[in-house]
Amino acid sequence: MISFKQLPLEAKAAVAAGVVFFSMMLSRSYLAEQLELRMRRWLLRLQMALFANALMLIGSLHVWRSTVTTFSRSSAASSFCFMPWKIAVFMFLALAHSSFFTLLFLVAEEPYFFSLAAYTCLGAYIILIFFLFTLGSVEQAYKFLAGRGAKAGTGNKNSRTAMKPVLAVMLTVVLTIVGLLNASRPPTVNSVEVPVHKLPSSMNNLKVVLLSDIHLGPTVGKTKLAMIVRMVKALKPDITVIVGDLTDSEAEIIRPAVEPLGELNSPLGTYFVTGNHEYYTSDVSNWFELLKSFNIRPLHNENVKIVSPKSTDDWFCLAGVDDIEADVLRYSGHGMDLKKALRDCSSEHAIVLLAHQPIAAKWALQERPDINLILSGHTHGGQMFPLNAGAYFLNPFFVGLYKVGQNTFVYVSPGTMYFGIPMRLGSRAEITEIILRSP
Repeated sequence: MISFKQLPLEAKAAVAAGVVFFSMMLSRSYLAEQLELRMRRWLLRLQMALFANALMLIGSLHVWRSTVTTFSRSSAASSFCFMPWKIAVFMFLALAHSSFFTLLFLVAEEPYFFSLAAYTCLGAYIILIFFLFTLGSVEQAYKFLAGRGAKAGTGNKNSRTAMKPVLAVMLTVVLTIVGLLNASRPPTVNSVEVPVHKLPSSMNNLKVVLLSDIHLGPTVGKTKLAMIVRMVKALKPDITVIVGDLTDSEAEIIRPAVEPLGELNSPLGTYFVTGNHEYYTSDVSNWFELLKSFNIRPLHNENVKIVSPKSTDDWFCLAGVDDIEADVLRYSGHGMDLKKALRDCSSEHAIVLLAHQPIAAKWALQERPDINLILSGHTHGGQMFPLNAGAYFLNPFFVGLYKVGQNTFVYVSPGTMYFGIPMRLGSRAEITEIILRSP
């Protein structure tokens, strides 16, 4: 029987990831009620950071072997550039691994340079792993299809071996720069007209501004939020809604960065529903109180009547549900409860639902097909290549406007900022201006 010491490093990393994951499940099931909130919050984040790092270690070993070990066996090892290259690769991997720990130690009003560098390296790490894997797969496929044939010379073989990591690194550098530049631009304003069945004619052209996935935390701070608020105010919305993942940190730590939200002054109100990352902070109650102090109303499985400024007899129901991750985390007093959220919302009036995840939108429509419009986020439009494909296949609605049935629409925001990695590839940050049309 093979002992743990005899396992290759990749297998040891996989075992470590499994152990951490098992500890996370035990913590959620048996320790959630026994630990105080602050300790539970810290333990959850530490476990998530350790789990991510254990998985990343498998990829990091492959990166090191592809970009360093490969060249150590060639004449390049004697070059004066080889040692600086080894140090650069090591620092790159170390920064990428440290990114997950910045949530524990480096969150403030404005991002620290270290956090920005660490998450940039994480983004480049993901791209590099993809290209190393893809080019390696292409190489293996070529060998299989072409057959072994005559044996090539050692020089040609070494040249081909070196070409793969060099090409992967070059592509990674180019795409990282493009992604950083794309994410550094202000969000685009996307205006979308949505016909809403049973919307009173007096509320025709009502303007709703949709924000989602701002992710205040290690790489998004007060300056970016202030820019978003200025853009929203310039649109002069009747209603502003924030559909989750506003933050990645505790309210007390990041309170100064949230202050620009107090400048939102939509005449029919500003509303908020939780996303999965609010529950990762384990600080939802404090966030609710902080948002209320800025005249932003959390819709905690509840609804409000949005009354027409022209006629008090005309209104529609605006409802919001807790994010489904609250159920997974067994977060006390929270969890998606559609019946409670839509209490007193009959099909005689238009219904607009705020639900962070598209899968929650799908479940809501299965239970209440009379909902007219659902506003969601969560997917980030994939945020960056090559994660786009995964986000597309894992969500029933990916990004943009979808029509479901005769009188129902779902709109999924690609996100107003980004999560952690300050990059966007194949997606664009967005502030959505939704114009409600009466039939």
